[in-house]
Amino acid sequence: MNLITDFLRNKNSSCALVPFITAGYPNISICIQALKVLDKRGADIIELGIPYSDALADGPIIQEASQVALKQGVYIEQVLDILKTAIPDLNAPIIIFTYYNPVLVRGVDKFIGEISEAGAKGLIIPDLPLEEVDYIIKLCDLYRIELILFISPTSSESRIQLILSKSPGCIYLVSSCGVTGIRNDINVKIKYLADNIKSKTSKLIILGFGISNSKQVAQIVNWNIDGIVVGSAMINQMDAKLSEDILYSLGEFCQELKFSINKEMAKR
Repeated sequence: MNLITDFLRNKNSSCALVPFITAGYPNISICIQALKVLDKRGADIIELGIPYSDALADGPIIQEASQVALKQGVYIEQVLDILKTAIPDLNAPIIIFTYYNPVLVRGVDKFIGEISEAGAKGLIIPDLPLEEVDYIIKLCDLYRIELILFISPTSSESRIQLILSKSPGCIYLVSSCGVTGIRNDINVKIKYLADNIKSKTSKLIILGFGISNSKQVAQIVNWNIDGIVVGSAMINQMDAKLSEDILYSLGEFCQELKFSINKEMAKR
């Protein structure tokens, strides 16, 4: 079931804003409130990361958020509770971001069934081996979850073709090499990689890693991109050292990014 892809297609060609936050950061109560704030202030889809101690694809901001959540005892069980509490009040569908080891420890079938029952609509596993993809997709189809596969700037043509052939619907395109984090500039070569991918498939593309401000978002909207993920910069708004009212800061930032998207879309 390609529920995320269907949602994106129903947006009538508008580029989606996809904020990322870490489950349980800075605590469970504020995380639940943050999901609702994002939903009301412009998020089309929300990506919720499960805290993990060995998050190899994540930069220092998201790693620190994970450590804060883990120290408070936020694991899969608590993430499921967050989903069950927040989702009835949300319009934006939730994509779960997790590494493969916690899924294996929980039990693949059990994990996918639980996040589906809790209301999630999509799943991203950045370190999922391609050899395991077919099995995961079958389970995701069974539980009405869309598995979203990664393509990176270093992916070879043959690997891109293989990923596209296996992908159920939406593709997550990594905007830069390395880990997530705030970057001053976006690699413009990604535009040509997105064009290349779109020339091979009708599948939709969401772009993430390093997108940090409204100027970058406005630039990307004019590329062949269907959704923009903002993670580290979003979590940065939830740092109490930077703002006393983190929910207000988060909402204002989300709305600013959404305004930038809408402004560029209106020029078309």
